[in-house]
Amino acid sequence: MTPLRTAFFRGFLAALPMIVVVGPFAMLFGVVATEAGLNVVETMLFSVSVFAGASQFAALQTMQENAPALVVLATALAVNLRMVMYSVTLAPHFGELPLRSRALMAYFLVDQSFATTMAEIDRHPAMTAREKRAVFFGAVVAVAPLWFVASLAGAMVGRAIPPEYALDFALPITFLAMVAPMLRSLPHLVAAGVSILLSLLLAGMPYGTGLLVAASVAMAAGAGLERWREGRRA
Repeated sequence: MTPLRTAFFRGFLAALPMIVVVGPFAMLFGVVATEAGLNVVETMLFSVSVFAGASQFAALQTMQENAPALVVLATALAVNLRMVMYSVTLAPHFGELPLRSRALMAYFLVDQSFATTMAEIDRHPAMTAREKRAVFFGAVVAVAPLWFVASLAGAMVGRAIPPEYALDFALPITFLAMVAPMLRSLPHLVAAGVSILLSLLLAGMPYGTGLLVAASVAMAAGAGLERWREGRRA
């Protein structure tokens, strides 16, 4: 087996355990999207064009509140800002690749492909850029098709669920399940606390824009505390 194929299968196998989360999450999106009024085609166009679970849920919630398109886009962007940090981390490893490769990788950059690629780079630091790309797309093949198929399945199932069994409650529960495991340090806890407090205080702002303010201030608070702690350690 060639080094590129070996790298691809390493990425694929490393990402396989993540399908336990990806499948149900995508299916839930399909269900909630149809309950919010989208048809199957619109749900799939949404899922394919955005391809970012947390942002899709956030955008969907603001759409349910009849928010202007600009607010919907800003909310989705705020939720997905972590992709900027992912890109900065990956850039030194893939900068020599052709633009078309990097553009395609940018579309498929999600938590799973990033985490798998960085873990494999740490385990095999001598890999070439092409081998690292193979690892990345191995992870993508493991999760992306499942995301689209499960979204479609959820959309089709969602149309069959009677209105009295609506699953709107699943949105906040899903976000809690996503965020809780990430609270691993004091800055994380401070950011979460500030965001919760401000979200409650600013709940009266139109179209959920209070969430954007809360998220911005919370990120600044967490980053400021982290910088202060690093300064003290230095």
